[in-house]
Amino acid sequence: MAHVNLVTGGAGFIGSHLCEALLNRGEEVLCLDNFFTGRKANIAHLLGNPNFEIVRHDVVNPIVIETDRIFNFACPASPVHYQHNPVKTIKTNVMGALNMLGVAKRVGARILQASTSEVYGDPAVHPQVEGYWGNVNPVGPRSCYDEGKRVAESLFFDYHNQNKVDIRVIRIFNTYGPRMLVNDGRVVSNFVVQALNNAPLGIYGAGDQTRSFCYVSDLVEGILRMMDLDGFHGPVNLGNPGEFTIKQLADLVIELTGSRSKIEYHPLPENDPVRRRPDISLARERLNWNPAVSLREGLTRTIAYFDELLRKG
Repeated sequence: MAHVNLVTGGAGFIGSHLCEALLNRGEEVLCLDNFFTGRKANIAHLLGNPNFEIVRHDVVNPIVIETDRIFNFACPASPVHYQHNPVKTIKTNVMGALNMLGVAKRVGARILQASTSEVYGDPAVHPQVEGYWGNVNPVGPRSCYDEGKRVAESLFFDYHNQNKVDIRVIRIFNTYGPRMLVNDGRVVSNFVVQALNNAPLGIYGAGDQTRSFCYVSDLVEGILRMMDLDGFHGPVNLGNPGEFTIKQLADLVIELTGSRSKIEYHPLPENDPVRRRPDISLARERLNWNPAVSLREGLTRTIAYFDELLRKG
């Protein structure tokens, strides 16, 4: 049965890929976005689809809308953008979750929260498992995002326990691919754009901090499997368990672009996690999900996207 799907943040990087995947399944999509970090260019190719609608709206404000399923992805996800207006970031996470949970309660919709690996903070447990409560600074520069997402998770489970709302909670680890913003400050887009411009690649610290990198198509597959599965609410980690140092990532980007770039080292930002890798045992067991795209393959596709974008100016 085809569903009517509301995707908040639907014009964003991940949201636009999710809208596209839902349309490819023959479902209806209401793309809700205030276009702070979302871009119309991300969804321009979907506008001719009769099953696709755009709703310009900020989730901080209530909305009355009819839908079967809600994917709550509305929030700036890169430090450059979520630290630009930290009060707004917290309001988007908390008020946005409350407003979307209110819609889900009213219409009986299933609702999925896009949470984040940032709920683990600078983890003392490695790799990170869903049962780990995290090591988060509640008053640091990243807290507007980290704590905002933690409160949103709490709200989701409170609405489920108190009001029987059918919730799903996923924790997204570093994701990359086409439609990332050139200036979003994320490490993959930073390195790719710098390398294509033969500019220095900026590494913070010694570059030995680690991250896992999940290609966006793998993530979307995990999201859809989570939403489709009955009786499992999460939270569940979605990310690629391959672990790479930032220096390894920089070297690979330089190799794949054939760049003349050199590496420059800068001081570490405050509260930057030292190690980050998901334990995806639960996703493998419950969702039968496993990332398929290697870092080399995913970077090759991402570089091609940014190369074309930069050529167009």
